[in-house]
Amino acid sequence: MAERNPTQQRRSPTGPNNPTAPAFSTFLQRIQAHSPHSAQLPLFITALILLLLTGLTVTVTSLGFIFFMPLIIISSPIWFPIGAVVLIVFACFAFVCGFGVLSVVGFCWMYRYFKGMHPPGWDRVDYARSRIYDTASHVKDYAMEYGGYLQSKVKDAAPGA
Repeated sequence: MAERNPTQQRRSPTGPNNPTAPAFSTFLQRIQAHSPHSAQLPLFITALILLLLTGLTVTVTSLGFIFFMPLIIISSPIWFPIGAVVLIVFACFAFVCGFGVLSVVGFCWMYRYFKGMHPPGWDRVDYARSRIYDTASHVKDYAMEYGGYLQSKVKDAAPGA
């Protein structure tokens, strides 16, 4: 009957509820409960290394600014124009390279199109070409009709001319 009574609890001789258990073993049990598993160990080591490198980078950058700030301030009238020129040169170089790549891609596409190799988008180009041709022929027909109408009006206005 005593085993079924929920009010009575068994206490382990070395558990955390035992007042006679040594405090050192309780401390070790708590550390082991919070220790990382073997799968978490590489992640933990990697995070520590990255944190160390981040701290080292911030420290070196801060010390570099502190030591080299007088030199940077004294030579700033030289650095600004040099920086502006380097920025403009880099932007022009990037533009020229981009335009060159775009030109090569365009010429390759046109070569494939005129050789009949059907590059991507060839059907849209053919459709646009046929629409332009149809529109031009309609405009030409309309202009001939309208031009003939104007010529008859001019003859009516000036019969002797």
